[in-house]
Amino acid sequence: MGTVNDDEGLGYGSSLPVPSVQEMVKNDAQTIPINYIKNIEDRPKSCEICPISDRIPIIDLSLLTLGDEDERTKLDVACQEWGFFQVINHGANEALPKIKAAVEKFFDLPLLEKKKYAMAANDIQGYGQGYVVSEDQKLDWNDLLFLMTLPHNFRNMKYWPIPVPDFKEVLEEYAAELERVTNEIFINLSILMGLENDFLKKLHGDVKQGIRMNYYPKCARPDLVLGVSPHSDCSSITLLLQDDYITALQIKHKGLWVPVKPLPNAILVNIGDVMEAWSNGKYKSIEHRAITNEEKPRISIAAFVIPGNEVELNPIKTMVDDRPRIYKNDVKYIDYLRYTLAKKMEGRLANIEQLKIEP
Repeated sequence: MGTVNDDEGLGYGSSLPVPSVQEMVKNDAQTIPINYIKNIEDRPKSCEICPISDRIPIIDLSLLTLGDEDERTKLDVACQEWGFFQVINHGANEALPKIKAAVEKFFDLPLLEKKKYAMAANDIQGYGQGYVVSEDQKLDWNDLLFLMTLPHNFRNMKYWPIPVPDFKEVLEEYAAELERVTNEIFINLSILMGLENDFLKKLHGDVKQGIRMNYYPKCARPDLVLGVSPHSDCSSITLLLQDDYITALQIKHKGLWVPVKPLPNAILVNIGDVMEAWSNGKYKSIEHRAITNEEKPRISIAAFVIPGNEVELNPIKTMVDDRPRIYKNDVKYIDYLRYTLAKKMEGRLANIEQLKIEP
């Protein structure tokens, strides 16, 4: 089984090293360093919160697999109006607690042990924090471990933590389950877009899966910081495993932030920038963020599904037959990915506008 060379990065980008937030809180749980305190306009505010999280669409994957037309229509509406949906009856229930436990064990390791898996200067894989491009930017209240999981030849095993028992086996099982769920979603989106069942999977070319494991320490002043700054995902779709008991993810819907209340054993799926461009704006890549809390730390696990480097983000022909083309024809995925990773998270429009035709 081939893997990338230990000395090679992915060629996607890099992130500057910063101190561990988890360790910082262990040493002093009350002080919030100035470089984590967001500007006033960027802080989470109660007046901007809309408590309608129960309206986040729920999609039954078992019904989609059976070709249920009503469920497929629900998927279509979810992708157009929300860009997010909770997937139930996905068949991966046994893998969920195992991956959560493995990730928790990694972040429970001593700092010196975790640092053995630190991101290299030329890579985004490994332990650290993402989207740090300047020494004076405001930082997010999280630590992460990012690993490429599929295909196998994109893995760099020097970042896979050996001290965590069965980590490799558990992550491989989880990655395979998500690949199955992803393929079923692609089949149904292909049909909804007037295409052959396997169109979206083939369109990805050398489809890849990267998994970001996040640790959000508790925070004495959650009103001053963000776990993750507002952004949209530069994936085609993202599959997120939330903490079952802590509501932290918020999505931008009709100008307000909507908390996404976790649904136990559900996998939360969102549309990424790539799918928005391919669908010519029919399906929406939605801005989202994560807040913190004073009570306890939180773990989440996000799997990004991304196309091959040379795949173009052109709108699909069936998506321009009856609607004006608003996305460009000449953007390769690798160029868009490098563009997004070279910047700090600055909301959705900062990236997605690069894909649109200038008015």
